[in-house]
Amino acid sequence: MPEFKTAYLIHGDDHGRIAERRARLRTLAESQSGAAGVELLEADAATPESVAATLNAPTFALGRRFIVVDGTERWKEKDLEPLARALDAPLQDMTVAFFAREDSRAKAPAGLHALVERAGGDVSAEQNVKPWELPKWVIARAHELGLELEADAARALVAHVGDRQQRLLRELEKLALSVGPAGRVSVTEVEALAAPSAERRAWTLADALVAGDAPLATRTYLALRAQGERVSGLIYWMAGRVRTAHEIASALEAGQPASQVKRSLRMPARAADRLIADAGRFGAARLRDAIAEIADLEHDSRGGGPGAAGEDAATLRAIQRIAG
Repeated sequence: MPEFKTAYLIHGDDHGRIAERRARLRTLAESQSGAAGVELLEADAATPESVAATLNAPTFALGRRFIVVDGTERWKEKDLEPLARALDAPLQDMTVAFFAREDSRAKAPAGLHALVERAGGDVSAEQNVKPWELPKWVIARAHELGLELEADAARALVAHVGDRQQRLLRELEKLALSVGPAGRVSVTEVEALAAPSAERRAWTLADALVAGDAPLATRTYLALRAQGERVSGLIYWMAGRVRTAHEIASALEAGQPASQVKRSLRMPARAADRLIADAGRFGAARLRDAIAEIADLEHDSRGGGPGAAGEDAATLRAIQRIAG
């Protein structure tokens, strides 16, 4: 079971990576404390004062209490005083995680950084790297993993995998496991080991759900299972894409231009256009229902449901309900 600190601040302009970390924290929190132990303060309602009130409010939840706070890039230094008082008090069996999706005009205030650190928490920056700087960044990350990555190999990895930093890190970790410590990685190793087709097909499954293409989602799911992919891993990809689609649909329904939504997505332009169009057609309400459906699947895959024999049947029924 992971150990959680009292406070976290995850900020930066890599909005995709921040969304991944938020989803992972929520999954871990629900696995430890159940859905009742996780409280979400959305960007429109989250202020330093409302967070302070939530921290001080009594709760009947059992186990550790998790509070997830969005939109802190909108906060101002002058409004932090109520939160400072709340965080300075001892917080027993409680974790508060602040998320800031930053850009050139909106950033989490420096005072929030200081409050999280003073509470003994962690502050993590998730920043985009310029495309022309990615090979150098990949070489540096490889060095941290004990790999010696040739310049041509770094460029090949970026071309092969894409420019998402988190995915590049996962590929580097797989390379490190394959070649061993102090290994030298050439273009040949990159082409042989990086970016398996299973991950790309998992995205096809997730995109088919959001597109409402139940036949394609069903065929892709069965093909992935036939080649040995785990249900829990496929649910992870489905959940991530549906949550991203819900954020897109909510932004569109709130009046945000599609062009602005597109700039926040870390994916190729054509894929972003397709996802925005699909999310808009699907609608935020249906996507909320889909998130709940997948959450039930996640619970079942952790042993809370009918067991392994019923996993495929349950997942296929969920695909039909979501995309049908």
